[in-house]
Amino acid sequence: MKPARPAPPKKRDWSWRSQALRSVLYQVVALALVFSAGYYLLGNTLDNMRLRGIKSGFDFITQPAGFGIGESIIPFDSAESYGKAFAVGLSNTLRVAVVGIVLATLLGTLIGIGRLSRNVLLRSLCGAYVEFFRNVPLLLQLFIWYFILTETLPTIEEALRPLPGVFFSKNGLQFPIPVWTDSHVFTLAGLALGLLGVWWWGRQSRQHFEVTGRSRPVWLPGLLLLIGLGLLGWLAGGSPVALDIPEKSELNVVGGGSVTPEYMTVLVGLTIYTAAYIAEIVRGGIQAVPFGQHEASAALGLSRGKEVRLVLLPQALRVIIPPVTSQFLNLTKNSSLAVAVGYPDLVSISTTSLNQTGRAVECIAIIMACYLTLSLLTSWFMNAYNRRSLLKER
Repeated sequence: MKPARPAPPKKRDWSWRSQALRSVLYQVVALALVFSAGYYLLGNTLDNMRLRGIKSGFDFITQPAGFGIGESIIPFDSAESYGKAFAVGLSNTLRVAVVGIVLATLLGTLIGIGRLSRNVLLRSLCGAYVEFFRNVPLLLQLFIWYFILTETLPTIEEALRPLPGVFFSKNGLQFPIPVWTDSHVFTLAGLALGLLGVWWWGRQSRQHFEVTGRSRPVWLPGLLLLIGLGLLGWLAGGSPVALDIPEKSELNVVGGGSVTPEYMTVLVGLTIYTAAYIAEIVRGGIQAVPFGQHEASAALGLSRGKEVRLVLLPQALRVIIPPVTSQFLNLTKNSSLAVAVGYPDLVSISTTSLNQTGRAVECIAIIMACYLTLSLLTSWFMNAYNRRSLLKER
């Protein structure tokens, strides 16, 4: 028998009848129209600003800001540049967004699972939480929390002291912090090795389960590894124990670390508000898992906790992750409401810079670029995690 002839290579048809050619041309024309419209709008805006004597450009970034920032994790002085002021505002926004995402995810997951509890009281309380906080506007919630933290708490003279060295009052929360020395590098190295050990133990446990069908405890050994290696690093560094403890003076509390009422207002408001939406997403994701999985878990004798942790939640992730990503993006963008309670986030500092320099287009462009970058990075990370959590099918 003669071997079959290979199929002749396909020739690209570049005539107008070719659908591929028409598709490429339509996209090129669409891009050209978009860029042309953008070029026209930009040029028209610059011409109008020039006619009205309005300065434009980003040269103000290197000029002294001339204003102070009440709260920042990056030291800032009024003589420093607008560029550093924007960096401080961005760091304050990240400080709220990252911590808020973690707390909202934990709280929302617990409430979402509680919505499916067999306990009527717990199920009703979780349902009431969702219905209340999801249907009250976020800005109004921020005002309520700000009123609670600044009006109902005692003054600094009568500050609450839940723990030694901790002060909680209208001025915020003051607490002890370690005094940084070079010896803490060993502690950080130990914690890094501990995290690596937690990852290694989790991987070994999964491989053991796939081979033998028997599960090993993961969380407790992982926690012991993290604490143990961190403790060894602390001992290797000479066991530094120096703490900067807040002390009460005649007018204020000095020393230690502090969190202002404005930061706590924004963090608590965003966390509680976003957790209500995440709770419904988690509840819907768990209920989307086929009921046969529940029956199989019951047949294996799994407890309700193990059923949720080992069977339902892993399968629900493919449904949960995409809408939760949207909530993470919403939380980050909703942090711009911090300006309403006086927290110096990116929008607040940009508004102050705009009022002083008159560079409205430039300041708004910086805000848009920062939020766009944060949103794209969050989406990229969550999409990568979503691809890892998908069920592998043949």
